[in-house]
Amino acid sequence: MGSDAETTTEPTEADVEGAPRGIPDHIDVARALEAILMVADEPQSVVGLAAGVGRPVEDVRAALAELVADYDGAAGGPRRGFELREVGGGWRIYVRGELDEVVREFVHTQSPAKLSQAALETLAVIAYKQPISRGAIASIRAVNVDSVVRTLLGRGLITEAFTDSETGAIHYATTELLLTQLGINSLDELPKISPLLDDGSRGFDDVR
Repeated sequence: MGSDAETTTEPTEADVEGAPRGIPDHIDVARALEAILMVADEPQSVVGLAAGVGRPVEDVRAALAELVADYDGAAGGPRRGFELREVGGGWRIYVRGELDEVVREFVHTQSPAKLSQAALETLAVIAYKQPISRGAIASIRAVNVDSVVRTLLGRGLITEAFTDSETGAIHYATTELLLTQLGINSLDELPKISPLLDDGSRGFDDVR
């Protein structure tokens, strides 16, 4: 649930600094939020969304409620295969729980393509440092990892382990599928990484 700090009716000056000037009046707020949430990798706070569309927090809350009802088919429309949920103090679009297996089977039956070097490096960071947030991964690799994380999620090689209740950051971990692909029974069988570093002390902290 949202915190007491989100009960303001307008984004603060600090919130909107550097943010977009707001959507044009002829664009529906709910549709604008829908577009933003479709591409968001992390749960988005109400205040952050309000700053992004340049609308009062109360209007954004009402628009989010409208989207939830729309996706749930509350007004007699179809119940969508996805839903809008508030997780860790932020909002994000998710596949409905009862369809997880359908999506998983679809992903697993697609013709597997080789992972890019960037994907392999990101997967290695997650494997050795899990659970780890996307921001921490980006810090280690010194590049933006948004698209790579989406690829690994789509392949079923990583999963969302938990969402930090304070920061809203999602932490990722590897899946059983990765163990199967690597032909190992547990992460303890991953090779030691320290000997591969210059002096055994650089790179990951407390690596195997």
